[in-house]
Amino acid sequence: MNFLVTIARDEDGMWGVECPVLPGCVSQGVTKEEALSAIEEAIRLCLEVRTERGVPLTLEICQIEVPI
Repeated sequence: MNFLVTIARDEDGMWGVECPVLPGCVSQGVTKEEALSAIEEAIRLCLEVRTERGVPLTLEICQIEVPI
């Protein structure tokens, strides 16, 4: 499976990353590479827990551009 994630650098220089289709599936790292590696593990764990609980593996999301 492939998942889209969002990644952003915060004010302290840490990289935060989340997987929007898995609520609460977030991680971080000192480097972008570290953060991306950490979210891979977080996604695996989130999928395991969702499977054990019998809930849908992912939520349906849609990205929409909003002109301002």
